[in-house]
Amino acid sequence: MKLTSLLSSASLLSPAAAVALLTAAVLAATTGVQATQNQPQTTAPTAQAAPSGGAPTQNTTSGMASGGRPMRNFPAPTNLQVLPKDLTGQQVHDIMEGFAGSLGVHCDFCHAADPTNKMPNGRPRLNFADDSKNDKKIARIMLTMTQQINADYISKTKAMDPDAMDMKVTCGTCHRGHEMPEEFVIPKEGGPPPAGGAPAGAAPAAAGTPPPAK
Repeated sequence: MKLTSLLSSASLLSPAAAVALLTAAVLAATTGVQATQNQPQTTAPTAQAAPSGGAPTQNTTSGMASGGRPMRNFPAPTNLQVLPKDLTGQQVHDIMEGFAGSLGVHCDFCHAADPTNKMPNGRPRLNFADDSKNDKKIARIMLTMTQQINADYISKTKAMDPDAMDMKVTCGTCHRGHEMPEEFVIPKEGGPPPAGGAPAGAAPAAAGTPPPAK
């Protein structure tokens, strides 16, 4: 009911009735406003929730992970001579991490530093395409060797031995976390016997020989 209609109606009533009518109208209008304000929002929020599982997601606008950590960006590799040339920077980085872990070294073991290209902390960056260090040249030779062993020799044993289906030679096969493979020392005669066998260096028992008395 409009305010003008209420005033016209109130003028025809007694003072007490007119006050009651106006009070009821004011309360009804106030209640309607509050009900409108309390209605739930139906517009979807603009921010999207992070996916479940706790995995960080990349913010494409800022280049940051959801946890506030900057995303690593590995440039496309250059000067690949043994590894496939179509590998991405991330793939080469993962392979190099495996090499470093197998030898217990860091990137600077094979890669030379560039004194003209320094990081914010003042230390020179590594020039991964540089071939001046002999250790990098040796690494290429060793990688070629392991590839050839797996392709030309290990593959032949797999055809004859089902237990060798998942076997392959890697840097860690020989290095086992050391820059140089450690020399294997054959156990001395009389040392602790191998599991389930005779003492190391002992001659095999002749056929028909009874077992030793205990």
